[in-house]
Amino acid sequence: MLRREPVELPERSYPREPWRLVESRFHPRHTARTETVFALSNGYLGVRGTHDDGRPVFSPGTFVNGFHETWPITHAEEAYGLARTGQTIVNVPDASALVLFVDDEPLVLPVTRVREYGRVLDMRAGTLTRELLWSTPAGKHVRVRSTRLVSLHHRHLMAIDYEVTVLDHAAPVVIRSMLVNHQDRRRTDDEVTRTADPRLGTVFPRRVLDLRTRRVEGGRFVVGYRTVGSGMTLGIGVDHRVQVADGHDVTSRVDPDLSETVIRIDAAAGVPLRVTKYVAYHTSRSAETDDLADRCERTLDRAADEGFTTLLTQQRAELDRFWERADVQVDERGDTGDSVALQQAVRWNLFQIAQATWRAEGSGVPAKGLTSPAYEGHYFWDTEMYVLPFLCYTQPRIARNLLRFRHDMLPRARHRADELDLTGAAFPWRTINGEEASAYYEAGTAQFHLNADIAYALRRYVDVRGDPGFLAEAGAELLVESARMWADLGFYGDDGAFHIHGVTGPDEYTTVVDDNAYTNLMARENLRDAASVVERIRRDDPAEYAALADAVGLRPEEAKTWRRAAAAMAIPYDEQRGIHPQDAAFLDREVWDLDSTPREKFPLLLHYHPLVIYRRQVVKQADVVLAMFLLGDEFTAEQKRRNFEYYERLTTGDSSLSACVQAIVAAEIGEEKAALDYFRYALLMDLGDVAGNVANGVHIASAGGVWMALAYGFAGLRDRGGELAFTPRLPTSWARLRLPLRFRDRQLEITLTERRETYRLVEGEPLDVTVRGHRYRLTAAEPLEVSPPSSPSTSGFARRTEAGGPTDIGGGDHRLSTGRADGDGLEA
Repeated sequence: MLRREPVELPERSYPREPWRLVESRFHPRHTARTETVFALSNGYLGVRGTHDDGRPVFSPGTFVNGFHETWPITHAEEAYGLARTGQTIVNVPDASALVLFVDDEPLVLPVTRVREYGRVLDMRAGTLTRELLWSTPAGKHVRVRSTRLVSLHHRHLMAIDYEVTVLDHAAPVVIRSMLVNHQDRRRTDDEVTRTADPRLGTVFPRRVLDLRTRRVEGGRFVVGYRTVGSGMTLGIGVDHRVQVADGHDVTSRVDPDLSETVIRIDAAAGVPLRVTKYVAYHTSRSAETDDLADRCERTLDRAADEGFTTLLTQQRAELDRFWERADVQVDERGDTGDSVALQQAVRWNLFQIAQATWRAEGSGVPAKGLTSPAYEGHYFWDTEMYVLPFLCYTQPRIARNLLRFRHDMLPRARHRADELDLTGAAFPWRTINGEEASAYYEAGTAQFHLNADIAYALRRYVDVRGDPGFLAEAGAELLVESARMWADLGFYGDDGAFHIHGVTGPDEYTTVVDDNAYTNLMARENLRDAASVVERIRRDDPAEYAALADAVGLRPEEAKTWRRAAAAMAIPYDEQRGIHPQDAAFLDREVWDLDSTPREKFPLLLHYHPLVIYRRQVVKQADVVLAMFLLGDEFTAEQKRRNFEYYERLTTGDSSLSACVQAIVAAEIGEEKAALDYFRYALLMDLGDVAGNVANGVHIASAGGVWMALAYGFAGLRDRGGELAFTPRLPTSWARLRLPLRFRDRQLEITLTERRETYRLVEGEPLDVTVRGHRYRLTAAEPLEVSPPSSPSTSGFARRTEAGGPTDIGGGDHRLSTGRADGDGLEA
């Protein structure tokens, strides 16, 4: 049953709109949540959705992807090969605050009289705007408008346009524009005590940022910092352009923890005054801070010359490009407010992926994007398994960059494999700089399946993009080194099967086990793919094969070794129950009684010793169920049903990575109500604060999972072997689902209704697709129209009304969240 319903923001204060998230009334109790849901980012630079005035505030933050501090990991008991160096994303100095004074009275939302108020996240414009009417203690009325953006066009730039109009009386106005080093400024003994929640970030008991460069000239100041531990460098430039009818005074100063520009104006009644604040961030692993300061100055010069209006135009153009390929449209039956809410939530989740990835060149995607320091800003398997599918079908350039970033980690992954007494490469479970940063090896390093996840994502990209050149450039090396690791990690038992022992699968509530089904199935796929690619290159391009062999020391017999291990792979199966045990000993454990577990005891990882959890049958997130989605042709339809039913009753929902996968498989086996329940859970993970921790950042993987549930679940997309197949399962409560897809330089549009399924080739050469088992050729001249089946079957949902009405996109008695669980769990 549902143990925790989504707690949505009240519609009277947050009205439903399809393209905007609107806060029509201010209330301080929503501050923590809205700092996350109103956050802006471009994949390189992110700013939490704090108020312009700097108060009220829950957790102010600005983050640059990959900019981190290091610290020694202290283990209570040392052992060889444990992670030694922690990595934590730095909360870089925050430039979002502009504090307004009129008649020397500050605008502070919780204690001032605000007669009108509105704050809007516009998902087409890529801006956060706020407008309010303030009645000062002296009876003057002041209109304040602001527009904030983190540029998708200029990677290193954010900007704020701030306009003040004293409507009915002249008054002295002061605007205090600040750059605040929250990382070092306010540190107390309570703050430096490490939290008992392992999902949150480290708070340092020492300074992190050392000021090395300072420049001040008029309304511009530039600073440069070096981190004390990692030695990374950071440059920040802040410039102000002031537009007023009469004169004004500007002074600036720089300090390590609080730099500011103060603008003083004698404002005439009814005459707007405008301050445009441009902020540039540049980082490096080695460049001097003076060099970064120079880069900031150039970025500021260019932005100021173009002007804020040009930045808005560029921002809209970038998002037009995004939405052209990404806008999944969903209509419920009837003209209802919930239909608008559904579309709003879908777009908000997709917008989060754009914000987390658009300019993430040369880096990964943190589990929380750039909306929070939670999970230390680390990169996990989330990127390959939950974010890359969306990018492969909408923005393959970004997908390619993220895979290239994994390839850049190969040298350190090889070193890590050597530490673990393995050949090949062992990619770190959580990292920023390529080194393993998971101190909890049972649920971290032991998750060797990451190697296979990367290989799977690589193959999907090559198949969907049609980019075999990437295999020669980087992919073949990744496949070879990951396959080598599996060949060395496993062994042949007395039964002749190839076993993999001492690993942890996706379910972090069952660790260091033998023959985890997901791991073995994915390892088998990895071994097969590596062998196929090597054999193809050797056959078709001897020169390329020679280059690969030289680069990785490839031996002629290795491909055969991989194929033999894949063919002999041990896959647990219980004949009596007709299910795949999660691991070799899983069914021997006691079943956890979830129904008798108090709600306040969830997530389990925060309330029970790990050994209490590990000795029972209880599942944190989809494990076998995920394997059934990714490797669907390895299971029969009946096995999928039995596995789904068995593991559903054991799954806590303590992970945001689970619901979307359960939705996909529930849809495939014809369980419409379950599919909608789990989809709604993923859809509202953050907007509905399902886990009770949206204040700690966006669950980026769950946002990617929303697209996966729509595409792979309800549209029934499958892409194994580089060919597209569809078996749609449109919910009976939905009137229409429109899904755009980019596939091999072709643009497709799939539109599903109750009576008609339309497959249209919008652009590109003809393409063969399979729909409900029948093969068709798509051409640009004529769309393909297919009538869905009208009778119940596993290939589509029955047309039954009891599954949900027009205002019901979820709800029900399937076990979803069990408490204030974080989506990415102990280690992701």
